[in-house]
Amino acid sequence: MNIAKIVGENLRLARKAKGLSQTQVAKAINKYQPDYSEYERGIIQLDYEKIVILCKMLDITPNDLFGFDL
Repeated sequence: MNIAKIVGENLRLARKAKGLSQTQVAKAINKYQPDYSEYERGIIQLDYEKIVILCKMLDITPNDLFGFDL
């Protein structure tokens, strides 16, 4: 199981559900769109600070992001 791929897919789905572009989300975490795209493709792993920012922005929990069902 590749966690980065799971997180990336869940990130993409949450972003699209909010109607946001990759550029808009990238700006919120001080990244350029091509760099942000690598998060969604599971190439780069998110750090803790970015996880918190993205979860708040996309109205999701870390459990949602990581695909955990409790």
